[in-house]
Formats: sequence, C-alpha cells, structure tokens
Amino acid sequence: MNLKDALAKYGLLLLQDKELPSAVGIVTGEVVSGSWWSHPRANEIFRKLEQLDDAVSAKLIAGKVTFVHPRLLPALAAVGSARERWQMHGLSPAARKLLARVDREGSVRASGPAAKELQLRILVQAHEEHTESGRHATVLEPWPASKLTAEEGRHRLEKAVTAMGAELHDLPWNRFR
Repeated sequence: MNLKDALAKYGLLLLQDKELPSAVGIVTGEVVSGSWWSHPRANEIFRKLEQLDDAVSAKLIAGKVTFVHPRLLPALAAVGSARERWQMHGLSPAARKLLARVDREGSVRASGPAAKELQLRILVQAHEEHTESGRHATVLEPWPASKLTAEEGRHRLEKAVTAMGAELHDLPWNRFR
C-alpha cells in the first residue's frame, strides 16, 4: 500500500510509530526505532512523504506528527480554532503572545517552546518551509474557517482515531484536561 492510499483508508497516518499505521512503517515495512533520518532508506522515505502533499500535518495523536486527509481538515480546523479550555488553560504567556501574533499577522515563522505548545494544543497549523539559506523553518498559521462545531470535529476525528487502532486518551483534548 502506498502512503496516499493508506491516508485515504484511515484518514489519519502517523509519520512514525511502533504500533499504529505510519508512513515510515509503510515505506520500510518495519518498525523503525529512533529517528527515521538515520535509517538506510531515509532518502526514499523523504521522497515518498511528498505523496502526502495535499495532507495537513498536526501533532494530533500522542503529540506525534500525524498526517490528516483533506476530508478531515474541516474537523481538525473546527477543533483547532475553538479555543476551548483544554487548549487555553495553562498556556504559557509566551505561547499566548505568539498565538496573538499568529491571529494578527496570519503567518509567522517561529520555533521554540511557545511554538511547540501551540502545536501540541492544535491552536495553529504548522508546516515546514525552506528558507533562502536552505534551512527549514516552522511556519505557524491560523486554521481555516470550518462549518463544523468543535464537538462535531472531535467526533469525526475520534472516529478516525479508533478506526486506525489508536486510543482516544492520546488525543490532545483528553491529554490536556
């Protein structure tokens, strides 16, 4: 099965995991411990990840990079933009300041603990961008508008999570209560 087919089947696909369907596992046919960048087939893995260019990635399941099929983007956007208690309670002042900047500017290059906090609580969407110097930079952006409520979004994502064999307690709204 290729990565695009796996993502279409499950709706969600982890980048790397020892038990759940993952891009690295599908490409290599094995469980990879440690960083996949040190795997002999790292270049092939990287090239095949390009098959998922229409997917959004988020730290959705257990705080790990999870590719989300476009059909689930409205659900993810509804949850991400809700600003519910589990997302906002305990958020550091630096993360709050960064979130306000993303809201104001729309697209912000950021790294460090505050950026990670926002990603783990699904408050922003994040993607990597190549800079002029050839380095990678994380870009944070607000979620697109969704017609779904946060509750409807959570329900759709929970359905996909259980269908792929993951546990509901691994979702951020259950981890940050």
